[in-house]
Amino acid sequence: MIEQPYWAVVPAAGVGSRMRADRPKQYLSIGGRTVLEHTLTALADCPRIRALVVVISPEDPYWSGLSLNLDKPLLVTSGGQERADSVLNGLEALPPEATAEDWVLVHDAARPCLRQEDLQRLFAPPHDEGAILAVPAKDTKKLAGADGRIEQTLDRSRMWQALTPQMFRLGLLKKALRSARKRSLAVTDEASAMEFAGYRPDLVEGHADNIKITRPEDLALAEFYLHQQGRL
Repeated sequence: MIEQPYWAVVPAAGVGSRMRADRPKQYLSIGGRTVLEHTLTALADCPRIRALVVVISPEDPYWSGLSLNLDKPLLVTSGGQERADSVLNGLEALPPEATAEDWVLVHDAARPCLRQEDLQRLFAPPHDEGAILAVPAKDTKKLAGADGRIEQTLDRSRMWQALTPQMFRLGLLKKALRSARKRSLAVTDEASAMEFAGYRPDLVEGHADNIKITRPEDLALAEFYLHQQGRL
């Protein structure tokens, strides 16, 4: 039996202004390596992923300074104006042998703590309409009104926090992203593009330490988690 191909796309063209740093957050250091290096290594270490595409800003001055030693093909392409545009560029840059029926995983550049066991959970069941890693909401969720006051307390039992990777058939994801762009829809992640197209992706519970580095304090937390995982 021939194993279904899997590919990975990592959008890394953002600037991460909330970090208040002198460079984009994916190029900040954790344990002597950049956040992006940790992220790409986690994906490349997965035997089922055949190749990776990293999407960087056309004016990126930092990428060429990385010292990557991955045991997988790594392709580089330029990002677009929005995240969805960058992801679409990454999908277009996949090798010619990637077919519409292949699976593609889109993973945030600023999530360096991805666990191999979570990847295996994502691969395991048959996901007809795709799947994303996620964690159930723990805290009480409040919906705010325009005036900044509480408008409603939401039912936490049905709420999940979306993580990445998010995994879909290559052809379907391309079509969904193009359709959302044509309709000027706000696409905050790949799952939202698929939802706009009428699909209902599966939620696969992952680990909460798969954090997205957004604020300065997140660097120390990511370093702690990487130590716990034995990766530092």
